[in-house]
Amino acid sequence: MGSKLESGAGRGSRGSRGFLALAVAATLAGCSVGVPDPSAPKAAPAPPTLATPTITPGHDAAAVAAKDMPFTAGETLAAGVPIQLSDGLRDAPGWKPVKENVAGASEYVKEDGCMVAAKVRTSQSALAVSGDDRASTEALFQYLDASILPAYLEPAALRWGGEPGGPAPAVEVLVFEGGERSGTRATAIYARLFSKSGSSVYVSVSCPDAAALAVARSETETRIDVVPPSA
Repeated sequence: MGSKLESGAGRGSRGSRGFLALAVAATLAGCSVGVPDPSAPKAAPAPPTLATPTITPGHDAAAVAAKDMPFTAGETLAAGVPIQLSDGLRDAPGWKPVKENVAGASEYVKEDGCMVAAKVRTSQSALAVSGDDRASTEALFQYLDASILPAYLEPAALRWGGEPGGPAPAVEVLVFEGGERSGTRATAIYARLFSKSGSSVYVSVSCPDAAALAVARSETETRIDVVPPSA
């Protein structure tokens, strides 16, 4: 992937499973129409003000997007600005989308029976370990399935932005493999929780067998980008 990060594959036979809106009502009673006094002084209009852009002082989003994003670089992100996932798999040969960015989730199916689910979640601060994206990601896996222990996870990498079809920096993630039992689908689950931004990305790949999974993983890794924030 044109990256300095190395990807790995985990081994395991564990399965996997897997967000306040406050409404305020006010009742107005006894309203009356007021008649202004012509002799009363008129209030001067307030001067117009410009909206303050949500920019983190000293943060260079372009510089962060241009470099690899290992776990140790998570603190270089802007606080509260979510990460996204691209839809590059929708145009890959043999693949078609069945859900596109519905509440942050997309799904794709392939002619050979493989399936990919790609999800972005915000408001993940409750799971985040401050300053430690790897520990935060381990906590995310445990939240999804308490049987997935940190020892079952291996480092891997996905594309960190870049132009489609071209080289790109890499973002470090953790991956869990399952489906080694007879009669179960072969699976690989990639995830990362970005503690500083408070968001997470999750990509699961599921196929009828290990051979199909290997191909689907390669296509997923080269087509679905983790999109850095632009602010």
